[in-house]
Amino acid sequence: MGKCIAYLAAAVVFTGLGALVAGLAVWFTVPEVAQKFTSESRKAQCVLESPAAVSGTIMFVQSSERAPVDITGNITGLSPGKHGFHIHAFGVSGADCKAAQGHYNPFGSNHSAPNATERHVGDLGNIVAGEDSVAYVEILDHSVTLFGWYSVLGRAVVVHAGEDDLGLGGDSGSLATGNAGGRVACCTIFAVPE
Repeated sequence: MGKCIAYLAAAVVFTGLGALVAGLAVWFTVPEVAQKFTSESRKAQCVLESPAAVSGTIMFVQSSERAPVDITGNITGLSPGKHGFHIHAFGVSGADCKAAQGHYNPFGSNHSAPNATERHVGDLGNIVAGEDSVAYVEILDHSVTLFGWYSVLGRAVVVHAGEDDLGLGGDSGSLATGNAGGRVACCTIFAVPE
């Protein structure tokens, strides 16, 4: 009985190793397969909800794990001027923007501008609404990612009532939130199937 179990275990191990070798052979000999698993692009979107009349859709596209994220969209219903635009720590249900908590800040940094050396991952600066109440979002960001442990998938985009001072306001609120004021719209970032 013991010999049968030993032979069976050896057969399982060799079968498993054979499958692994075959898989690796495909990986290294078929470039399309290797490329799909190493540099597959990812897309995500966030459809804004608001207790006011603010609406819009934000798209996220990242061509590979090391590439920057392209963030685009149109937001309507905003008062003319600058509005803080951030990724917050938690996803939301509907227009419950307070549930998003604070800015997404996995490294414990101070709030700052999007191009700062030290910043929250979620610090995307300001968007600007024109006199027609529309803001066009066009951001290429190197800190945000749709891949791995620090992915923003499942987190929230929040649009604020006022201007983000980019951490230059000289007070503790500035270093935490940019003093951007209330939250006028928010949404959860979901992956979009290819």
